[in-house]
Amino acid sequence: MSADDSFTQLPATDSSAATDIAPGQPRRHTAAETLPAAETSERLEVSRLIPAPAAAVFAVLTDPRGHVDIDASGMLLDAEGDPVRRPGDRFLVHMDREALGDVPLGKYDVEVVITELTPDEEIAWTVEARGRQFGHIYGYRLKPAEDGTLVTSYYDWSAADEEWKARVTFPVIPESALKATLGILERTVRRRAAA
Repeated sequence: MSADDSFTQLPATDSSAATDIAPGQPRRHTAAETLPAAETSERLEVSRLIPAPAAAVFAVLTDPRGHVDIDASGMLLDAEGDPVRRPGDRFLVHMDREALGDVPLGKYDVEVVITELTPDEEIAWTVEARGRQFGHIYGYRLKPAEDGTLVTSYYDWSAADEEWKARVTFPVIPESALKATLGILERTVRRRAAA
């Protein structure tokens, strides 16, 4: 079985839906299960069961350096700032776009601006550079599960600036990077728990 065989499609409107469950029966997730990618024309979602409490996962996601630790794209070099606590909080990220090889931006800085934050449930942010937001949203939803936390990573560029859409191929971050980031997130949570 290839790594992609463990991912199956979910409807984009309800990432917790499952088609192999009888009506009225609860969906159970096991630690060995990696859940599907859901995709609309301008949104990607990928889920994975992480065998850890939501608070441990959320601690990584609210830590600016945690974002660098789990990045599978190769673009995030370092981050500065305190852990985020509420919408509107910000932190600085040092980037290297050359990792993607799509736009010759080289090294630059962006601010991550938190747009949604519900402790142990959801965090989302947009990216701002030189006072300009580009309109794409990244985020994670956490849902308690029997064997840990079901974590859904999403990337939505439906509100991205049309000028930016004309210059850059979307999605900027491919589905494979979202999947890989969830695997790295699991490893990072385990390492922090062991430290």
